[in-house]
Amino acid sequence: MLITWVEIREAVRMALDSLRSNIFRSIMTIVGVMVGVAAVIGMASVINGLDSAAKEEVDRRGSNIIHVSKWAPDTDWDDLTDAERNRKPITVGEARAILDNCPSVDGVAPQNYYFKPGGNIVKYSGKQANNPRLMGTWPDYVEVRDRNVQQGRFLSDVDEQFRLNVAVIGYDVANTLFEQEPAVGKEIRVNGVRFEVIGVLERQESNFGGSFENQVVIMPLSTFAKLHPWEEELGLDVKAASYEQIEQAKEEMTSVLRQYRKVPFGEDNNFDLSTQEQFKEQINNITKYIYLAGLIITSVGLMVGGIGVMNIMLVSVTERTREIGVRKAIGAKRSNIILQFLTEAMTLSGAGGLVGIAIGVGLGLLINSIAGFPLTISVFWMVLGFVVAVSVGLISGVYPAVKAAWLDPIEALRYE
Repeated sequence: MLITWVEIREAVRMALDSLRSNIFRSIMTIVGVMVGVAAVIGMASVINGLDSAAKEEVDRRGSNIIHVSKWAPDTDWDDLTDAERNRKPITVGEARAILDNCPSVDGVAPQNYYFKPGGNIVKYSGKQANNPRLMGTWPDYVEVRDRNVQQGRFLSDVDEQFRLNVAVIGYDVANTLFEQEPAVGKEIRVNGVRFEVIGVLERQESNFGGSFENQVVIMPLSTFAKLHPWEEELGLDVKAASYEQIEQAKEEMTSVLRQYRKVPFGEDNNFDLSTQEQFKEQINNITKYIYLAGLIITSVGLMVGGIGVMNIMLVSVTERTREIGVRKAIGAKRSNIILQFLTEAMTLSGAGGLVGIAIGVGLGLLINSIAGFPLTISVFWMVLGFVVAVSVGLISGVYPAVKAAWLDPIEALRYE
């Protein structure tokens, strides 16, 4: 005998009546499922927010960026060979070779940093900015990193050529030293050395606190080398002419760098080229494992909820033994009894799932808002959470439903 839509509707109605008649017991039954689903949804919302925030930070580095370094970003330092540990640093020579010989490259921005023991100090007229980053770079930096200058101008080829003591400062440094006063044309002291301020960078947003570019003092790379000749190793950002030319630019750069760094034929590169897409893939890999760990932890709540549903359904079978006997005596088949109790179990856990979804969404949005992450709601995880909740009810209700279906009608009618 096939189960009809009318039977399903009636089973749902009876399940809801059972929920309403035992409110407190029902709440205690579904709390495990509710907590498990809420944890899954909340975790997914926060991880999605973290994932989006991290990828936004990668995008803020600039468009079509290729980063040149000695080692890949995901290098395991403990597994490096002696040859890999002793790789030559990336220097100005590599930057010039790329700029001169790679037609698919639209700009090169070598960067070098100086961290003074105890922190860098920048002073102006009795005011002091503590521990800003000191950076040397080329005029291409603003083009490569898609940055704007709020006041004045950025570094020029003349500044670089003549190693001038000029500086472009970050938004927070300017606000600390000059407040509402124009910064351009003023003389500051950077670790005791005089610099003329020629520009102020536009304020940069960040999902993880303040951007380092708001706390930076940028000078020509040649000036930086004059003041800190021992700091030879550079970070190197290269901008491809377009997104479509990134792979072509990488091929050109690989060829040029192998020649410049004298890599023998047949040997691996002694440098690494990384793109923004690779950084995003690394973020995806990290969040994937966080998801997995979170699901394992939250599944404990669902397991506890499933045990609760099974227990309450066994109690329900005992309480309604006489009712089951009456239904079987007037012609109800085992399939009808199984449907009734499975539907009740799934309704219980499904109700817990719906409440859990509402709590999880609210919790995820709250945490993302406090952390400053993008507010994200994953429909996929909401649907999955509800399906899992109902499935928990289905699995947990099988044994009580089968037990009810196999009750002897005569013995059931005699049950008090």
